[in-house]
Amino acid sequence: MKMIVVVARDWGIGCEGDLLFKLPKDMEFFKNATKNHIVVMGRKTLDSLPGGKSLKNRVNVVLTSDVNFKREGCIICNSVEKLLQGLKKYDLEDVYVIGGSKIFDELRDYCKEAYITKVDTIVAADTYLHNFDEDENWKLDYQSEDNFDNGFKFTFNTYKNLNVKTID
Repeated sequence: MKMIVVVARDWGIGCEGDLLFKLPKDMEFFKNATKNHIVVMGRKTLDSLPGGKSLKNRVNVVLTSDVNFKREGCIICNSVEKLLQGLKKYDLEDVYVIGGSKIFDELRDYCKEAYITKVDTIVAADTYLHNFDEDENWKLDYQSEDNFDNGFKFTFNTYKNLNVKTID
């Protein structure tokens, strides 16, 4: 599995249920990376998508503790254990964890890579990602040249997990 997310300099990822940045270059990267693959998200992340609808051209898997939750175009899992068992039927190379922070925390150890777009600024945030730069299990493997979009400077980064947990 892989994670894909955009963060501020302080690892902020969201505020009041929305992304912190509108970066067309990053959105294009996200679309190209996840298209025709499996995306795993929490219910709040699903609700934050346009119209609260599943992403087109992807298998949408939603992790939620609400056993009555249903959404058209989504596979619903009510526990991390059920999610991991369900993901076994897919090639894990095709699975992308897309948020939110609780889902990132619960699945981080099972991901072999993290695609993290780092924006060189700090803005108001109420949701944060684990700091990969301070985690000895993760190593920065790639950093792009500086990119600019909507007045923000950012880089595309790939982190490798040095101690990936396997799904039993």
